[in-house]
Amino acid sequence: MNDIMVASKLVRLLRLRDARANQSWATRVTLTTLLIFTAPQAFAQSNVCGSLNNAFGPFDYRVERGSNLNVVEKHHFTPTIEALLGGSTGTVGGDLDYTLRAFPNHHRALLSVLKLALKTPSPRDLSMNYPFECYFERAVRFQPDDPIPRMIYATYLGKQGRLADAKGQLKDANKFANDNPFTYYNIGMVYADLKQYEEALGMAHKAYQMGFQQPGLRDRLAAVGKWQDAPKGR
Repeated sequence: MNDIMVASKLVRLLRLRDARANQSWATRVTLTTLLIFTAPQAFAQSNVCGSLNNAFGPFDYRVERGSNLNVVEKHHFTPTIEALLGGSTGTVGGDLDYTLRAFPNHHRALLSVLKLALKTPSPRDLSMNYPFECYFERAVRFQPDDPIPRMIYATYLGKQGRLADAKGQLKDANKFANDNPFTYYNIGMVYADLKQYEEALGMAHKAYQMGFQQPGLRDRLAAVGKWQDAPKGR
């Protein structure tokens, strides 16, 4: 599955409306975890999310597409695990944890963690080494210039009501879009999901001016009365 398909899955995932994910963060976590889950920067300054050193890897998902990836996906990231239907070597959470310790920025595995987080009332799965948020933080820490983990992280933060943190991740994702219109488009979709329509419109203008054809973002903004054509000369 290429990065375009991964990003498309992210766009579909943004439509999820899990009632449990919309509960107040303060009512869903213990005091101890609440003290930890304050901002992405807090993770980098603590030992909560652990070292990136691993007995196998870590490998960059964008680059390492050979035998190392194949062995991990064969045993720890099967289609059944990706769909959260059951583990391969143990639990779903355990296999996702293994995958993301070997490939911290594995885009599809991060999407599966996001889905698992949105359906789980607590901030972690007990079969995983870290709280859910750590897997997004570790991906960003491992490869800061990979925009897809930042978009997934922003989606997670938005679901927790942490708008400023989510926007910070999207701002950084924009820095690493590398003039890729599809990346701008998907950043815009995440902004729209956060109801940050001015930023979403800016991303839409960038994508469409670069020749991107898919109308979904424009239609979505038009549906809420937020679409405007780009000023002439821009």
